[in-house]
Amino acid sequence: MVVVMPPYWEQACKHLVKKDRVMKRLIPLFGDACLESRGDAFTTLARSVVGQQISVKAAQTVWDRFAALPRKMTPGNVLKLKVDDMRAAGLSARKVEYLVDLALNFDAGSVHIKAWEGMDDESIIAELVAIRGIGRWTAEMFLIFHLMRPNVLPLDDVGLIKGISQSYFSGEPVSRSDAREVAEAWAPYRSVATWYIWRSLDPVPVTY
Repeated sequence: MVVVMPPYWEQACKHLVKKDRVMKRLIPLFGDACLESRGDAFTTLARSVVGQQISVKAAQTVWDRFAALPRKMTPGNVLKLKVDDMRAAGLSARKVEYLVDLALNFDAGSVHIKAWEGMDDESIIAELVAIRGIGRWTAEMFLIFHLMRPNVLPLDDVGLIKGISQSYFSGEPVSRSDAREVAEAWAPYRSVATWYIWRSLDPVPVTY
């Protein structure tokens, strides 16, 4: 599996350490670890669908079982799977529908993968959320983990809100506008800061 690292990472870390007291403390704790992309759009989105509303650990278990079903994780192969086998891997009926719909969209060429490089974040989000089962959070995970866009702030992410609460507000409840305010100092590298906030909760990096 080819793992790709973002070219802006070092620059982003320097910027964040200078601009933000929490980042100044967090970033040195994780050495050379950084955001990584697996480089396959369909797999990244499928993993995000599997991971919706369950813990990272549970998501990994279900994904491992699901990923073992097709010989190779491609839209065409997913469309050949039996629903019963997908359910037996631990997927809810709804997630099975979502994964099939995702595979159909990719198989039919209705997502413009080749055009994404030249599109802005919001345009890509709009294209992705048109697919059943993909909401804004999943689209933002895709922007961060697949396209490695540097300035995404996923305000619907429970881990981000929890991490901001712990690192900036001594554990007090945090609203989306509080989080947005904290993240102003992170721009134009809000994806990178988000990644470090996730690391503060769980040192093992997640890769979608």
